Amino acid sequence: MTRINLAKSAPETYKALVALDTVVREGIDTELAELVRIRASQLNGCAYCIHRHSSDARAAGESEERLMLVSNWHDAPGFFSEPEQAVLALTEAVTTLPHGGVPDEIYDRVATHFDDHRIGQLIGLIFTINAWNRIGVTTQLEPQP
Repeated sequence: MTRINLAKSAPETYKALVALDTVVREGIDTELAELVRIRASQLNGCAYCIHRHSSDARAAGESEERLMLVSNWHDAPGFFSEPEQAVLALTEAVTTLPHGGVPDEIYDRVATHFDDHRIGQLIGLIFTINAWNRIGVTTQLEPQP
């Protein structure tokens, strides 16, 4: 059975998510935003989003080395700045939402690099890509070569 195309089946919902996605990107570095989107998509198993955001990251100037290592950034700290590592840790915590929520040490690590507004934007970016991932996985979107 073919699954729905959300843009066609629920256009207002789709448009609202696109609008939210646009708002949460404001003031966030494009390469950092794509790293967040890729990492969340990896954790959620959304091949469509991994492919799309890896392509977008390349277009924004991201290196192949960093794209290959983002799934294991913990073991490759020399490739990611401290602010990037903090945001990747936040991405993982928000995406997997451990019992008890996002640990203080992860939140505090992000707060040492970003002001409250930017933290809000980053949290919005993370929950928005998680929403897109759930749409992609639920509707079985497939990346196209």
